Amino acid sequence: MGYTKRTLQPGNEITRPVTGDEIGVYYTGWIYDESNYENDHKGKQFDTSIGRGVFKITIGEGKVIKGWDEGVMEMSLGEKAIFTISEDYAYGNHGFPGIIPPNSALVFEIQLLSVNDTRYGKGNGDGKDTGLEKDKDPQLVKAK
Repeated sequence: MGYTKRTLQPGNEITRPVTGDEIGVYYTGWIYDESNYENDHKGKQFDTSIGRGVFKITIGEGKVIKGWDEGVMEMSLGEKAIFTISEDYAYGNHGFPGIIPPNSALVFEIQLLSVNDTRYGKGNGDGKDTGLEKDKDPQLVKAK
């Protein structure tokens, strides 16, 4: 099956992650709810990086679910998107005990904030005061 992506905010269409890049994102994840079609099928929220800071990970190397490994590499810097990820591209028939039931499709809202040493917005990389929602045009800023 796989995943679908719906762009909420375009990125710069230039800087895209490739396998082995370190990325920084904000994300929120929900269990897929077939009946909640008016809200992107978002069911019960199970995790978010909002309030904890930027989540950093090396992409394309199996350190996250397959839907992330493949989907995030289609994003460009600054982009915000909704991903609907089928169970086989999420946690499969094992689920994530205590959090995600077996055979669950998932919905994620992801914003790509950085790719290696290039980041989006005005912040200092800690996820604070970036003005991301206010910025209409992505800005490239080299990390120090």
